[in-house]
Amino acid sequence: MTNRQGEIIWYELMTRDADGAAAFYAAVTGWQVGAPPPGGPDYRMFSAADGHAGGMLQLDAAMLAAGASPAWLAYFGVDDVDASVAGIVAEGGKVLVPAWDAPGVGRIAMVTDPQGVPFYVMRGATEGATSAVYQRRGLGHVGWNELFAPDAEGALGFYHRQFGLAYMGGMPMGEMGEYSFIGHDGGEPMGAIMRCPPGAKPGWSFYFRVEDVDAARANVEAAGGTVINGPMDVPGGERVLQAVDPDGAMFGLLSGAGA
Repeated sequence: MTNRQGEIIWYELMTRDADGAAAFYAAVTGWQVGAPPPGGPDYRMFSAADGHAGGMLQLDAAMLAAGASPAWLAYFGVDDVDASVAGIVAEGGKVLVPAWDAPGVGRIAMVTDPQGVPFYVMRGATEGATSAVYQRRGLGHVGWNELFAPDAEGALGFYHRQFGLAYMGGMPMGEMGEYSFIGHDGGEPMGAIMRCPPGAKPGWSFYFRVEDVDAARANVEAAGGTVINGPMDVPGGERVLQAVDPDGAMFGLLSGAGA
């Protein structure tokens, strides 16, 4: 795998209703949704016009009994999964699913950061970049990654040490503190970390690029989702909203100057 350490290489929706989620996201983002493979877990691919945008896992009874819930999660690419898990645990993170080898895919583990936010770490099974699901300006792709953390400064330090995500300046948010931009050295910001707003759940949220956020709002609501914030203008000429899908997974949409 030649992805940079800490690059996000995959996004995954965990849902209790894969058929309903397929219809919802097709209506909102225009994705094509693949069929589940025969004989195995119900895992489907989301595809934008130019390639994969992520995947979707149908939560089964055992997963739900173990505490899984509807959510979007990121896969951080790493050089060594076991070493990364050890480093995360040493900082106070936890292992949710121990490292395993997925034939033809790679080695994967599900963990949390020290503040309890879940994500995956992965090393792809083949050399070469694993995927291009994150594209700052790619239509139908995640174009921004945002973390709500109880301790934003602590999160900045953790993700820098484990994944090389550097602080790239910030924007004051009044009583909510700073909206701190993050990215890899030599690149542009790919997201931000901020203190968790009152009443919000800590975690990563991902913004999918659409042609027009205002038009997409109507699609979200018509398909059974709920818009919880926006649409609104943000610095840089983009327009964004935050929403939850019909099964309760949070996501965002963006459009505008970044495209």
